[in-house]
Amino acid sequence: MEAPELAEKPLVTPEEKQNPKIVNRSWVISLFGTAVGAGVLFLPINAGAGGVWPLLIVTLLIGPMTYFSHRALARFVCVSPRKGEDITLVAADYFGDVAGKVITVLYFFAIYPIVLIYGVGITNTLDSLIVNQLGGPQIPRVILSGVAITLLMIVMLVGQRIMLIVTQVLVYPLIALLFGISLYLIPSWSLSGLKSPTDFGGMMFAVWLVIPVLVFAFNHSPAISQFSLAMQRTHGEAAAENASKVLIRTAALLVGFTMFFVWSCVLALGSDGLAAAREANLPVLSHLANVHGTPIIAYLGPAIAIAAIGSSFFGHYLGAAEGAAGIVRTVAPKATAAMGNKKLSLYIAAFMFLTTWAAAIINPSILGLIESLSGPVIASILYLMPMYAIYQVDALKPYRKQASNIFVIIAGIVAVSGVAFSLFR
Repeated sequence: MEAPELAEKPLVTPEEKQNPKIVNRSWVISLFGTAVGAGVLFLPINAGAGGVWPLLIVTLLIGPMTYFSHRALARFVCVSPRKGEDITLVAADYFGDVAGKVITVLYFFAIYPIVLIYGVGITNTLDSLIVNQLGGPQIPRVILSGVAITLLMIVMLVGQRIMLIVTQVLVYPLIALLFGISLYLIPSWSLSGLKSPTDFGGMMFAVWLVIPVLVFAFNHSPAISQFSLAMQRTHGEAAAENASKVLIRTAALLVGFTMFFVWSCVLALGSDGLAAAREANLPVLSHLANVHGTPIIAYLGPAIAIAAIGSSFFGHYLGAAEGAAGIVRTVAPKATAAMGNKKLSLYIAAFMFLTTWAAAIINPSILGLIESLSGPVIASILYLMPMYAIYQVDALKPYRKQASNIFVIIAGIVAVSGVAFSLFR
């Protein structure tokens, strides 16, 4: 079985080329699937910690934050004069070799830790399902994690087209099940278990701390580079315009289904339940399955968590592999050229498998990884880097006078500073 070449472009078939609406619709679902993973399943644990009012504020903010930031990153790639180049090469074109190399490294470290997070998340979810719901024995972590990650990697190794098909197969029932679970929890809602800060300063402080986790949970930037290339191939000069249409639909879908799910979980668990889920290092649905006591939650909760992590793993793997390839090309250009894309892809796949497996065995805190490793770099790459490019690169000059730019810059600064405070407090 051969690893897919990092430079392959099989995401659009000739039939889809004749029907661009199919391409746009499939990418809405694929981007949704990339975002709905461990971040969303752990989001209620952090988002509800500050109480009702901070949660209401971030609910209103996250839609515009998600759409405007991802639109800027897509434009970064779509309007590049050199078509067909991924984000790492476009960055070098825009900013020069040195800055391009720095951005490539940051891009890799924004996404790679998330792949590790999914290795930990899928292992913990399966372990909880087998022991608590199915009444089975506790399988040694080294074996359980190895099997789970191998299955995820097999989907990646058979090619990007199969990955997109599997993602879409997972996402449709995932949307339905998330909505169904959200409705099912309504009778358990209660405000009595939530503690909210009563002063304005305390409320804004709680909002500040939850924004980095929101940025992570709604992030689908790892797939934006390949998505933008698909828009170029399908729509030509109208790539950026069509990318915006896809991204606003994706943001609406994410906010509608995800924040309803977050609110439902937060109101059903209360502050004590959310704290217990964080301590157990489990997705909120797996924790609900363990404490709620009803069969529908017991079995559907872990199933949704597994589907969400699986669908999101694929999109993040693409981004991490893209960044890793850019780093290898930078460090050893002659050796990379000699080995060719197929061999490079295989080596990167082996590296990703072994390190993800190791992380799953070690079982670090998932929320700790999100807060300390992924949050600040994601915010820098997704929010601040495209804004800098808009005001420095001639190709992006038409976008300089948009008010949304100021909003994205402020949101990015808030996200980075929130993570920095969390690390040093």
